[in-house]
Amino acid sequence: MTFQSAQGYLLGLINENASRRMPNRLDRIRAFLDALGNPQDRYPTIHVAGTSGKGSTATMMATALEAAGKRTGLHTKPHLSSVTERARIDGIAIGEHAFGDLIGEMMEAVERVSFEHGRPTYYETLLALAFVWFARENVDVAVIEAGVGGKLDGTNVLRPRVAVITNVALDHTEILGDTVEKIAADKAGIAKPGIPLVSFARDPGARHVIEEACAAVGAPFVSVADTATIEPRRGELYGQSFGVVTPDDRYEISLPVLGDFQQENAATAIRALEQLGPDLRPTREQIEAGFARTVIPGRMEFFPSHPGVVFDVAHNPDKSAHLAHALAETFPGRRFTFVMAIGESKDAQHVIEAFIPLHGTFVFTSFEAAGRPASRPQRLASIAEGLGAWGRAIYDPVEAFSVARRNADADEIVVVTGSTFVVAELRAWWMANVQSNSNV
Repeated sequence: MTFQSAQGYLLGLINENASRRMPNRLDRIRAFLDALGNPQDRYPTIHVAGTSGKGSTATMMATALEAAGKRTGLHTKPHLSSVTERARIDGIAIGEHAFGDLIGEMMEAVERVSFEHGRPTYYETLLALAFVWFARENVDVAVIEAGVGGKLDGTNVLRPRVAVITNVALDHTEILGDTVEKIAADKAGIAKPGIPLVSFARDPGARHVIEEACAAVGAPFVSVADTATIEPRRGELYGQSFGVVTPDDRYEISLPVLGDFQQENAATAIRALEQLGPDLRPTREQIEAGFARTVIPGRMEFFPSHPGVVFDVAHNPDKSAHLAHALAETFPGRRFTFVMAIGESKDAQHVIEAFIPLHGTFVFTSFEAAGRPASRPQRLASIAEGLGAWGRAIYDPVEAFSVARRNADADEIVVVTGSTFVVAELRAWWMANVQSNSNV
């Protein structure tokens, strides 16, 4: 199968769902993986869940393991530029030719499970592809980010060496529940007997739920907040330095990504890595070296220009609050123009509200994504105006971005944020049309 054919097949799966109301929701992914030879059982894994920060935390752990000389698989979602990003080994995404071939080979297993369980979903198919590819490429370890929740997420077929819950906040409330405690209970479903679960859950209610879930199944609970101390050093436009002190060691971290929230993610990653056995656990020097070369596109990613540009996926209130704080800390006294698109299912009111104290202006736009409708830009502008901010609506994302840049002063910051889809589109456009121009 060609890469283009594989993409077409996957897009046809967008509306395939497995109801969370059914107690056997994991039966399909289990049957699918069984038909593929259970590739996920052929290497050690680290399982990462959480509302925000799980992709960054997973990436940091992967870079540390790579620095330790381990052949490391990494599965994160959503992808930013290409679907191939969902399966990476040592930072390199699976090639398009291999991707197409593998999807083609998986069709026999798809047919075998479809009659009883229905076709595997878009998400399940990409997850299974990553598992199969990692097995074929003989990885030493794989870091696997959960999709939505934990208990009924497809990744919960794993029996990992370590489980991680980065933090818990309101998101996907229509699926996971309308309180932090309900969401925590769902995410805590990844706890398994005898497997350490590391968490930086800041909310007391969420932490209590996670701790109780661990106790109920016999999973050792490791609180990052209680067992790691973050010592700020300095922040720069291209990164930050800080210390992390744990019961095991003291780390001097130089992280080439912005946002002080990444310090919590780094501490969480370190505590998780410390739970690994001697066959996998990186040394302090390897963790420091790996973190120093961490690259997380679309996460508080700054490009100096006139005006400067930041790309950050902040599609829920927790992420937008962290981004707003990071912008204020990183660019004190600067003015901001936000270019935003938000998915129709998201809490647009509270996403936008987080940026109001920055007294910025807004250009709201849209995006095209199969099965993922965007909120109308005019609706978003009305929400902003109701919050006392000025906003305009421009449907075309590139035009919205261009207008924002043209109207901003040279020392302002244009922030592209909201949905992954709009950040991915405008980042790709920026890299192809602006960043390559050395005159910027």
